[in-house]
Amino acid sequence: MLDFKLTEEQEQLIASARRFAKERIIPVAAEADQKSEFPAGLFEAAWETGLVNPTVPPEYGGIGLGELENTMITEELAYGCSGISTSITANTLAATPVILGGSDEQKKRYLGRLTSEPIRAAYATTEPNAGSDVAGMQCKFEQHGDDYVLNGAKAWITNASHAQWFVVFATNDPASRHKGIAAFIIDRDTPGFKVGKHEDKLGQRASDTCGLTLEDVKVHKSQMLAPAGAGFKLAMETFNQTRPDIGAAAVGIMRRCLDECVAYAKERKTFGVPIAQHQAIQFMLAEMAIRIEGTQLLVRKAAWALDSKARSPLTSACAKAYGADSAMMTAIDAVQIFGGNGYVKEYPVEKLMRDAKILQIYEGTSQVQRIVIARQVLGG
Repeated sequence: MLDFKLTEEQEQLIASARRFAKERIIPVAAEADQKSEFPAGLFEAAWETGLVNPTVPPEYGGIGLGELENTMITEELAYGCSGISTSITANTLAATPVILGGSDEQKKRYLGRLTSEPIRAAYATTEPNAGSDVAGMQCKFEQHGDDYVLNGAKAWITNASHAQWFVVFATNDPASRHKGIAAFIIDRDTPGFKVGKHEDKLGQRASDTCGLTLEDVKVHKSQMLAPAGAGFKLAMETFNQTRPDIGAAAVGIMRRCLDECVAYAKERKTFGVPIAQHQAIQFMLAEMAIRIEGTQLLVRKAAWALDSKARSPLTSACAKAYGADSAMMTAIDAVQIFGGNGYVKEYPVEKLMRDAKILQIYEGTSQVQRIVIARQVLGG
């Protein structure tokens, strides 16, 4: 029998994340968006609450939650502010390739650092000319004895200004595409490793985003996470693991849109009655509810597949693509329901619309998700 009933522990986890979003994130979200700045002390508070690094196994100091529980946390935090949520949950993106492909020593060293103190880590595949086309990366590495030397640039790296270590992907030959890609763990203070300017973004402005420059960055062979050829596979499997998280963030944004619109529609009057009584508005609210239900089910199925080792790239891609597109449409509808008020910063829905857009872009665009889905459908 299929059972959608949550365990007591899952309900408590949701309640904790929801309370954190209500009490700690929502009150500071607008100011953080305006300043394009992650609120001071908030990451540390989330770490103390147990909302950071939830999937790190117990043997490395974590609590070892599954992907299902991780998506529950992400959904609740994104309800408060998806930009703040992105920076809080980005450690999971960085930790995932280490969990999947790291040696025991690498896991003890780097995952242990995440769980012993409230530090941040970052994941770096994207480059100025290689976003969704991961195999097109130009950042190069060369082997020199027991060391590897990296040169190149990365772009759009979440938490780059604050991260203490980075998972960086590079190739030994750009012409060989995916066959040449390897992965390395690089400490922030490594000579030649430089963090670029903070990006002034349209949405999710509270999330720190910067580029990276690598100039003769030397790392020991013990810091290689995946050798040439295996790096691309590790990157793809990491995205397969984390795409449901984007769908979960989409659910959080959509739930916030719906709640704001319902409250507004009951108060705002046109033609002598609250706009909630107009069928046109009711239909838009109903569509929001449909998208929320559909996306949440996809996310939970994808998370279940990952937790049960029933690998399903199709479901993960569906959760990401459908969730991202649904969140964007829902946020656009929210602005429409608010009318002129939706177009000004005094009301929350314009921020929700700006925040939702990036879901269709990062960790593989909605178009790339459709390529992944089509290949699965065609048996490729």
